[in-house]
Amino acid sequence: MADRTDPPRRRTFYDEYPDYRRPRLEVPPPVRERMRDRLQRLYGARAARAWLPELERILTVHHAHKPPEMLEKERDYDPGERFCQEHIILITYGDIVQGEGPTPLATLHRFVDTYTDGAINTLHLLPFFPYSSDRGFAVIDYRRVDERLGSWADIRDHKRRYDLMFDAVLNHCSSYSEMFQAFLNGDPAYRDFFLAFESPEALNPEQRRRIFRPRTSDILTRYETIHGPRWVWTTFSADQIDLNYRNPAVLMQVVRSILFYIRRGADLLRLDAVTYLWDQPGTESANLPQSHEIVKLLRDVVDVVASGVALVTETNIPHRLNVSYFGDGYDEAHLVYNFALPPLVLYAFYTGDASHLTRWAEELQPPSDRTAFLNILDTHDGIGLQGVRDLLSDEEIGELVTTARGRGARISYKSTGAGGEEPYEINSTWWSALNPTEPGEDLERQVRRYLASRSIPLVLRGVPGLYIHGLLGSVSDHRTAELSGEKRDVNRGMIDAAEVERAMADPGSKIARLREHGRTQLLARRRERALHSCGSQRVLELDRRVFALRRTSPEEDEQIITLTNVSGSRVEVAIPLEGPCAGTSSWRELLTDRGLRSHGDRLPITLEPFGRAWLKPAGG
Repeated sequence: MADRTDPPRRRTFYDEYPDYRRPRLEVPPPVRERMRDRLQRLYGARAARAWLPELERILTVHHAHKPPEMLEKERDYDPGERFCQEHIILITYGDIVQGEGPTPLATLHRFVDTYTDGAINTLHLLPFFPYSSDRGFAVIDYRRVDERLGSWADIRDHKRRYDLMFDAVLNHCSSYSEMFQAFLNGDPAYRDFFLAFESPEALNPEQRRRIFRPRTSDILTRYETIHGPRWVWTTFSADQIDLNYRNPAVLMQVVRSILFYIRRGADLLRLDAVTYLWDQPGTESANLPQSHEIVKLLRDVVDVVASGVALVTETNIPHRLNVSYFGDGYDEAHLVYNFALPPLVLYAFYTGDASHLTRWAEELQPPSDRTAFLNILDTHDGIGLQGVRDLLSDEEIGELVTTARGRGARISYKSTGAGGEEPYEINSTWWSALNPTEPGEDLERQVRRYLASRSIPLVLRGVPGLYIHGLLGSVSDHRTAELSGEKRDVNRGMIDAAEVERAMADPGSKIARLREHGRTQLLARRRERALHSCGSQRVLELDRRVFALRRTSPEEDEQIITLTNVSGSRVEVAIPLEGPCAGTSSWRELLTDRGLRSHGDRLPITLEPFGRAWLKPAGG
């Protein structure tokens, strides 16, 4: 693949060592009081008084790493433009691309530069630390780049061209981590870093029944320690040991790690599995007030010493609970994963009916212009179902699962309070889940269906995120999943850069078509102020087969109407021209650059099967 020639952006990096000759950080008194109150709600008044000075010390050290030009940039920071129409995130593992290069991270960098060619501005590098399982999410060492991927120098190279998103895996650590090994060895400093019991009966049946978790394995795992056997709390797997946030020392260590990531280049921090941070026997141990309080404290931290850095909460729970992680719009997450979107889009294309998606989008409103949804269709995990538990009926979710399974998907389950289990996640690539496997459907129709589905996160209010296999239209990798025994690995297969290059050279190939037309969508998104992440949005009800939006720029001086036909039928609609669009007679379709004219107060348009249209007043 040919290398990109456009120059890297000018970046300001943190100094490697703190400089205490510079003016000392002064935490504003209202912020200091707020942080003290948060610590008090978590740990009580006495512990809050004891730990607040340590928190301030950590912030002061971080501040001393900032060069003067960084402080100057922060003074000019406009939070209203933190997320705009240009923000598009590519989600990828650091070693998922195989090809020539001194390190896998360098190979990835070259591949992304070439394939996206300026269409994305942010890279989400999934955990790139040494790990023992779960494809990086059982972290052994939080401060080291896995030498099999590269080094911090590789990360810095990425930073020169892209904003970066790192994972803060703060619910658990690997059983092979230094922290947990110190616990096993009886180190008093780590005695309370984990929730451990002397007997599995320490949790009675009623307590076990109440715990909400996305797995069917036992919540307690036996480990041998210097003091004898202990049963430790493991929400996700026996190798992923939950951290005990009831110990304030754990929270302080996490704050230090997060600030370390920021100094190493993180512009966004994905707070992994924050729903489960606070483990409390006798409760669901999920989505507790203490988890929210921790996220709010982390928001205080970044607002004080890292303005412009965004916190992203990964909370795969029903939509009404998921949106609660926005807080009041100013005090919790900046971005919330929009987990309801993927199953709603999939259901719309399975049924040819966008009604559920339309009704949900009518109510979709972040609480402030400082927050936004992270609109994804697929991730490294799969297509979660918890987000639509309060939006689709059990029967409709069952239809979704049955159809996906018929297209080769695997299904992951979670325990229910009644001792049973229910579908938690569809494990499939988006291409395989969306397109039928029956012979006879031509590639052109499948590409049209795929591009139509992928246009929806680009036009919906928020920040779009693309998983790398979704970008390429990969099919499910069942061989890898069979070898590993992990269902999620169907969506984590390796990408051969040379193979992709050969496919790109053939204009008729699936990859070439997806790249050409998909990149057109991405670049159109980045150009149009009306698609600003914080611009207003109105849902238009034109036909149950069409998902339609009118988007308006924050300044209210630009409008775009977007239409997506989720059905395999031709659809004719007449768009009412109201409000700022009233009286506009001449329109331009942005994806094809064709012109249209209104008839009175209506703009007629015909959408081909799985057709898309992004309409803008001509000359606008």
